[in-house]
Amino acid sequence: MTAVRASHVYKVFGRNGKEVVQGLKAGKTRDELKRLGTAAVIDASFEVEKGESFVVMGLSGSGKSTLIRMINGLWAPTAGTVEVAGQDISRMSSGQLRKLRSDNIAMVFQHFALLPHRTVRENAAYALEIKQVSKTHRLERADHWLQVVGLGGWGDKYPGQLSGGMQQRVGLARALAAETDILLMDEAFSALDPLIRREMQDQLVELQSTLNKTIIFITHDLNEAMYLGDRIAVMRDGRIVQIGTAEDILTDPTDEYVASFVQDVDRTRVLTASSIMQRPTAVITDTAGPRMAIRMMEDVKTSGLLVTTRDRRLVGQISDRAAVNASREGAKDLRSVITTENVLTVRPETPMSELFAQSSSSPVPLAVVDEQDRLIGVVPRIALLNSMASVSPSTGELPITRLSDSDTGQQAEADEVVASRPTAGDPAGASAVGGASAVDYASDSAPEGVSGEGPNDIDDAGRPGAASPIGGTAPFVFTPPESAGASAFGGESPEAEPPTGPDAPAPTDEKGV
Repeated sequence: MTAVRASHVYKVFGRNGKEVVQGLKAGKTRDELKRLGTAAVIDASFEVEKGESFVVMGLSGSGKSTLIRMINGLWAPTAGTVEVAGQDISRMSSGQLRKLRSDNIAMVFQHFALLPHRTVRENAAYALEIKQVSKTHRLERADHWLQVVGLGGWGDKYPGQLSGGMQQRVGLARALAAETDILLMDEAFSALDPLIRREMQDQLVELQSTLNKTIIFITHDLNEAMYLGDRIAVMRDGRIVQIGTAEDILTDPTDEYVASFVQDVDRTRVLTASSIMQRPTAVITDTAGPRMAIRMMEDVKTSGLLVTTRDRRLVGQISDRAAVNASREGAKDLRSVITTENVLTVRPETPMSELFAQSSSSPVPLAVVDEQDRLIGVVPRIALLNSMASVSPSTGELPITRLSDSDTGQQAEADEVVASRPTAGDPAGASAVGGASAVDYASDSAPEGVSGEGPNDIDDAGRPGAASPIGGTAPFVFTPPESAGASAFGGESPEAEPPTGPDAPAPTDEKGV
C-alpha cells in the first residue's frame, strides 16, 4: 500500500513559476531560467510504501528539504501532485490540511523546535494537546514515549537543562506520541555530535523494527542514508537522479555524480554476505567416496571441500589428508571423516562489518546458509577485501585455500593412493583432468555422491556423469596412468619427455616429493 506518492512535482520560488516550469519541460536548465525564478524541485516522482524507510539524500541546495515541506503541506507544489494517504494535499482546504497533519503526519526537526517554557513531559505531549486528548492520558503517553527513547525520569526537566542529543530525543518522543502513520525527519540528527548521532540512528532502527512506521528521512550524509534507508533517493540540482536500495546505489550508480558521491561510503555498513558471496564450487556430497573427493580437490586446486547432503544442507568439510586416509582404509563414503571444525556459517543478511572477525579466524571461506542450513554461497577473504576496494568481488579466487608448496608431499601421497587402485575405465573417454569414469566412481562411492542441484546429476543408467561434482556439466572420467600416458591428476606420465630450460621444475623422487 502506498503511503506517499509524488508525481512530476515542481517547486519554483518566484513570480513566474509556471513560466519556469514550461521552460524546464522544454529542456532549459535552471541557470537559463534563474532570472524568472528559482527551481528548487524539478520533475520529482516517487512512491513510498507503508512501513518503508525512505531516505532523500543530497548536498545543500539539492531540493531535499523543499521536497519534504511539500509532503507535509507547508509549501504547495508549482506543478504536479503530492498524495498522502491517497489524498492530493494541494487540493485541500486549510482545515483539511490541519486534520491530515494531526492524524497522519508527525515531524522531527533538525534544531529540535522544543518549547523552552514547557517541561520535557509537556513538550512530548504537545501533539496530543493539539488533538485535544485529555491531560491525564496525554501525559501518560508522553511518559511512555520518553521512556522508550531513553529519557525516563527526565519529564520534569526543561529543554535548557538537556544536552543536544537529549533534546532531539524529546523531539522524537513528541513525534512518536502523536501516533501517526507517517514520520517526517528533516536532517533530524545532523546537529548532533558523531557519537550521539550514531546512538540516535541505532535507536531509530530499533524503534522502526517494532513500530513499522512510514519514515521519510532527509539527510546529506550518505553513510546515514545507507544505514537507515530501505530505499534512497539521490537528489542533485532539484532533480532525483537515482532511486534504489543502498546496495543498488553503491554497486550500480546511475552516473558519475552518484559514483563520486558513494566512493567514500563505509561499505561495511551497507553490503551484506549475500552482496559479496560467490557460488560454491568446491563442494561434494557426503555420499561421495574419498577418491572422488581427492580428484575434485586436484581439479579445483584446493586442500579441502565443503560437504553437503543431497538437498545441499551443509554438514561440514573434509581435508585432503582426511580424504587420503579414508581412501587407504577403504571407506566408501565421506561420512566418517567429515569435520565441522573451522566451518563457520553466516546468514545472507549478515552485515559485512560482522564478517571480518570470523573470516580472519577461519582457514576456509565463510559458508553462507539459509534458514534450513542449505549452502547458498561462500565468502572468501579476497571477496571481503575486494568489496572494500570498490571493485567486484567476483575475482575468480578459488573458494577453498589453495595447496601450498608445503603440501607437495601430501599431494604426491594422494596421487599414489589413486594410482595404486586403477579401474577399468574406458581409456578413450578419459579426461586429462583426472575425473572419474562411471565404472571407477561406482566402485568406491554411491551414484548419488555427485554434488549438484538434484536428480539431473545422474544419467539414465544411474551413473554419475551428467553433471560435474561442482555443478558443471562435464563428466569426470578417470584414466589410469598406464592406459593414457598421464597421471591420475592429469600430470605427465613417466615416459613423457620432461620439460627443459631455466623454468623447468626441480627433479623429484618417484613419490613426487
